[in-house]
Amino acid sequence: MTMPEDPGEVTQLLRAVKEGRREAMDRLVPLVYDELRALARRQLRHERSDHTLQATALVHEAYGKLVTSAIDAADRAHFLAIAARAMRQVLVDHARTHNAQKRGGGRARTTLSDGQAAVEFRADEVLALDRALEELEPRQRQVVEFRFFAGMEEQEIATVLGVTDRTVRRDWVKARAWLYHALYGEQGDGSAT
Repeated sequence: MTMPEDPGEVTQLLRAVKEGRREAMDRLVPLVYDELRALARRQLRHERSDHTLQATALVHEAYGKLVTSAIDAADRAHFLAIAARAMRQVLVDHARTHNAQKRGGGRARTTLSDGQAAVEFRADEVLALDRALEELEPRQRQVVEFRFFAGMEEQEIATVLGVTDRTVRRDWVKARAWLYHALYGEQGDGSAT
C-alpha cells in the first residue's frame, strides 16, 4: 500500500471524523482511495471468479457503511483496518443475499489463506466464517480481520493493537486453529492448521 504524501493530514481528518464532522470523511476518502481499492482487490481475490461485485463497487458500499457508523481510528493503518472490516461485512451481506437466492445451488468458492495453506469455502461457508469470527476473542478476531481482510503485516497489527509482534503471531495461530475446528471439526484433513 502506498502512503499518502502527508500522513499527518490523514490523522487530522480522522480526529475531525471522530468529532462528528462529516465533511472530514469526504476529504479523507480521496486521500486513501487508492489504498481502499487495493484492499478491495485483495479481498475480491479470495472470492469466486464470477463475483458480481467489483473493487470500486466494494469500496463504495463499504464507504456507505463507514459514513453511517462512528469511526474511532487513531491513524491511517487503523482506518484501513476498519475499512477492511466494513468490506468484509459487505461481502458477507452479499453472500447472504446470494445464498438466499440460490439455497444450495450454484455453490461458489472462496479462499482463506495466510500465504502458506489455503482453505476453500462455499458461499454458505462464508456465512459460517462470519459467525465463527464473531465467537473469537476480540483481539484474535481483530488479528484475523487485519491480517486476512486488510492484508496488514504483523508489525502493523501490533502497532494498531498496542501489543508485541509475538502476541500477534500467537493470536494468529490460535485464531486459525480455532476457526478451522469451528468450520470443519473432525471433517478436515488438518492441512490448514
